[in-house]
Amino acid sequence: MYLPDLDGFKFDRRKGNLVIHPVILCGGSGTRLWPLSRKAFPKQFIPLLGDKSLLQLTLERVALLGAHAQGTREPKMSEEPAITCVAAEEHRFLVADVAAQSKLRVRQILEPMAKNTAAAMALAALSLPEETLLLFCPADHHIPDTAAFTAMVQQAVPAAQDGRLVTFGVLPSFPSTAYGYIEKGLSQGAGFQVARFVEKPDQEKALSFLASGNYLWNAGIFLMRAQDLLAALTTHAPDILAACRQAMQAPQRDGLFIRPDAKAFAACRSQSIDYAVMEQANNVSVFPFAGVWSDVGSWNAVANLASPDVQGNRSGGETAHAHHLQARNTYIHAAGRRPVVALGTADVLVIDTPDALLVANASHAEAVKAVVAKLESLDASEAVQHRRVARPWGWYDSIDMGPRHQVKHITVKPGASLSLQMHHHRAEHWVVVSGTAEVTNGDQVLMLSENQSTYIPIGQTHRLANPGKVPLEIIEVQSGGYLGEDDIVRFEDTYGRG
Repeated sequence: MYLPDLDGFKFDRRKGNLVIHPVILCGGSGTRLWPLSRKAFPKQFIPLLGDKSLLQLTLERVALLGAHAQGTREPKMSEEPAITCVAAEEHRFLVADVAAQSKLRVRQILEPMAKNTAAAMALAALSLPEETLLLFCPADHHIPDTAAFTAMVQQAVPAAQDGRLVTFGVLPSFPSTAYGYIEKGLSQGAGFQVARFVEKPDQEKALSFLASGNYLWNAGIFLMRAQDLLAALTTHAPDILAACRQAMQAPQRDGLFIRPDAKAFAACRSQSIDYAVMEQANNVSVFPFAGVWSDVGSWNAVANLASPDVQGNRSGGETAHAHHLQARNTYIHAAGRRPVVALGTADVLVIDTPDALLVANASHAEAVKAVVAKLESLDASEAVQHRRVARPWGWYDSIDMGPRHQVKHITVKPGASLSLQMHHHRAEHWVVVSGTAEVTNGDQVLMLSENQSTYIPIGQTHRLANPGKVPLEIIEVQSGGYLGEDDIVRFEDTYGRG
């Protein structure tokens, strides 16, 4: 079994308790909140609430329970990571950026491919000492009351240290058919033995669950020792554990990135922790949570986070560009580049982005993933990719595209640089809009400032870097017979891309 340098695993001698090690599950297909969320940039990275993403809010929330939570001071970037994120390889720099914004050092276990929550949790448990107390949280849930969340978790610590597999359930506030449910069994102090897990019910059953007072929404948050999770997997899903154990025998470690063996992990069965373990084990406890919670799993859930006007209309995104006229119960998410007007609508969702528009009846919010499947079958790039694409050095926005040209707005973060590269099929013109650019163009190294430009011929080795302290913005005009992103030959790259 691979053991890192006990990152974030500390003993609080004043309290005599093991410090909780949060594990954030960052997987997600990005289909339920399309077109704002997409596979390449799923909802946990999107600032749905103010200027912070759901992942950033999650990291800041769980940091209070980690090894740095001995006081109220802000964690320092120089400290060892006390939080683990299990994320997709393609999202590693997105997670790193969010962690930096939170001023937290976070280690990442990078899944070569998605294998659901049982495998993700097994990888985390195998990467830490077996006595570690692990708190597993989805990256994309909205829990605004941090104090109530912290109290809920701390209340469940004794049960978890006693070998229980602890899950958390939310006191239902309405008969939701979008959530799974947990039926409470015998009382166990502040918690309950789990009687059973129930899949998403129909409306009639949801009403009966709410009326009984004996059911909780399944929040998908878990607290348990690593050794107890591994023991449960040994009993109920030994094949999943065996594949994950093989994948973690000799993982690659690159700074804060831990990469399991891809071939071994590919053999792992994909299954949720609920099906693989929680619904079968007999040592499962549930602790109720009375605070506000949402899995932000549909556009209706997003709409409910906004305050309604007297007609029940709500707005999100750039709300100044969202306009309701003679409308009721209509939600508009505006991208901010143009006015979005709903006239005479009722029970409608309008989601506007620069390259795709969704208009749906609110009753069909749970079916948005079918739209993504349809677009994928048509090989539409908008199904998985935004017009604005995140890169480890910054981002680019494809402003215009034709048969033999493409125009991009490129932003490079301070101190960052693109790879030293070459293209076989396209030439590029660069115009600096703001900031300072250090340009390698063949044998020349140029320093360009605002309104200056350069030309990169086909086959010319080149690199763009930002030596300044403010973001560098350029307009890039590509021309040539093939403009695909795979026409890149990299010679040197700071970010380990081949």
